[in-house]
Parts: sequence; structure tokens; C-alpha cells
Amino acid sequence: MPIINITTSINAPIERCFNLALSIDLHADSTLGTNEKVIGGISSGIIKQDETVTWQAKHFGIKQELTTLITKVDFPTSFEDKMIKGAFKNFYHVHSFEKIEQSTIMKDVFKFESPFGIAGKLFNVLVLTNYMIKFLTQRNQVIKKVAESEEWRKYLKDTKF
Repeated sequence: MPIINITTSINAPIERCFNLALSIDLHADSTLGTNEKVIGGISSGIIKQDETVTWQAKHFGIKQELTTLITKVDFPTSFEDKMIKGAFKNFYHVHSFEKIEQSTIMKDVFKFESPFGIAGKLFNVLVLTNYMIKFLTQRNQVIKKVAESEEWRKYLKDTKF
């Protein structure tokens, strides 16, 4: 099972970074290249523990649907989600946040498994792992850009970070 680790340093308060990472609206805006849109579950705002969202997107030229469940939230230091329906055999994603002086270190640990046995494992090695690293890194760069500017107010209207 491939495991991807990504660390992003953000010059913004931990609470802001945490909530932006849970923002359905920011996720949609950060994935414009795959035309992600919500087709079920929580459709806007901050997703919470035990809530689901179903995304429709185009990856590898194929329209796909993916439903994730937020399984654990420990504000503002971590949350976890897992796929409950979709193209992966399974995936589990841990998001953690650490305050370092006036900045936040955001870490992603993304574990996934593709279907189709040996063919799926080969696809992981040749294509999918690098694709997911790029996808998650780009998303994190959007979170960073928004958190470090006044743009965060668009997504977190009722907060004062």
C-alpha cells in the first residue's frame, strides 16, 4: 500500500489552516483542473466529523465519483478521512497541524490501495503515486496561498483568525 507524506509550512494561525483544510468550498476551488464538484453530502462550508461528501471529478480522462467520510476531528491539530465509495480499493488520509511560533506546519499522510491486484500495484508505481503527490501538493499550495492572504475570509466568513 503506497503511503504519501507531504509537509507544507504556512505563515498563518493553526486554526485558520485547519478550517481551510476542511472547507468544501476551498477544496472545490483548489481542484479546478479536475472539475471537482459536490454531488452528495455536505455541499459547502466546513465539513465535520461523521459527515460525508461525494465528489464528481475527471481524472485520467474518466469521470469518477468518490465519497469520503470524516472519521475523526481533533480541533485544531488533526482530522482524518477515508473513502467509503469510489475508484480506489481504499484510502485513508490523516491531516495534522502543528503550531511553530506564528506559523503552522501542515502534514498529510495519504495511504491508498488500488483495485485490480498486481495490475493495480503496477499502476500505483508507474502512475498513481506521482499523480496523487502532485494533486495533494497543488491543493496544499492553494490552502497556503489562501491562508497567508486576506482571501481566507471568503471561506471562513464568521471566524477571526
